[in-house]
Amino acid sequence: MQQRALGRTGRDVSAIGLGTWQLGADWGAVDENDALAVLEASVAHGVTLFDTADVYGDGRSESIIGRFLAARPDHGITVATKMGRRVDQVAENYTLENFRTWTARSRKNLGVDTLDLVQLHCPPTDAITANRTYDDLDRLVDEQAIAAYGVSVETCEQALAAIARPNVTNVQIILNPFRLKPLDEVLPAAAEAGVAIFARVPLASGLLSGRYTRTTSFAADDHRSYNRQGEAFDRGETFSGVDYETGLRAARELAEALPDGVPLAAASLAWVASRPGATSVIPGARSTSQASGNAEAAVLLEDAAFIADFDAAVQDVYDRLLRADIHPQW
Repeated sequence: MQQRALGRTGRDVSAIGLGTWQLGADWGAVDENDALAVLEASVAHGVTLFDTADVYGDGRSESIIGRFLAARPDHGITVATKMGRRVDQVAENYTLENFRTWTARSRKNLGVDTLDLVQLHCPPTDAITANRTYDDLDRLVDEQAIAAYGVSVETCEQALAAIARPNVTNVQIILNPFRLKPLDEVLPAAAEAGVAIFARVPLASGLLSGRYTRTTSFAADDHRSYNRQGEAFDRGETFSGVDYETGLRAARELAEALPDGVPLAAASLAWVASRPGATSVIPGARSTSQASGNAEAAVLLEDAAFIADFDAAVQDVYDRLLRADIHPQW
């Protein structure tokens, strides 16, 4: 597993990390023992980055990670959590007082004195562009409540605004074969500024697993059932904003372009991780087999010819099926 610099923090994180939204909520129930097994399988395959948030299961994801790491004092894992979604999404709620309250709760959940990395959780644009936001985050660093901070964003414009701030460690943005817009400006700007990029939703909520069909059903408490049109939060978070039927066709064409024996999910993760400026890809996993398969995709990063061939297929499918609808958004 490749290890890459986490911005200017002096830490390294794995090219493929683990997103843990699914260990908290919104993907159907995951038993705690199964969740712990997913964490264990990921670490066994070289993963050194866990991404979580204080609202994933109302803290359940953080707490499970905290218990897992407490039993492994020399774990070497960087935990990136997020804050800000516990209140109405207006810039006025992004205050130092709230930051202190939210980070105190996350520190308790994770069982640490100082959080490795805290990201604002897709905040309003006004919060991303406000000087006060970063002054307050710098204060938390000075108080040793957090070691570093970043921003998770919905749009490329938000990403560029965050990258321009001198103490931002990372930007987290949706990047996958169905969402190519960040390649135009965001990743080059981040590389120039020394800002890490975490690629989230790298499998388009599972569409790029290649396992879904028109008849696939999802649990009622799974966001892939209740948020397809953005009913609960930004539509781009579910299937990357791609129409489900169109996504099935695009995934099928990408799978057909692969050599025998190469899973679409692994190819997609390796492709994202290979993009210049990408630091870590953070797929989720609900089982040990998914966790292992995700991490093992790192092997494909060593095959430059494969990456080049798959990149050509990604660009072709995106241009024909997705660009007109997806590129003007986010």
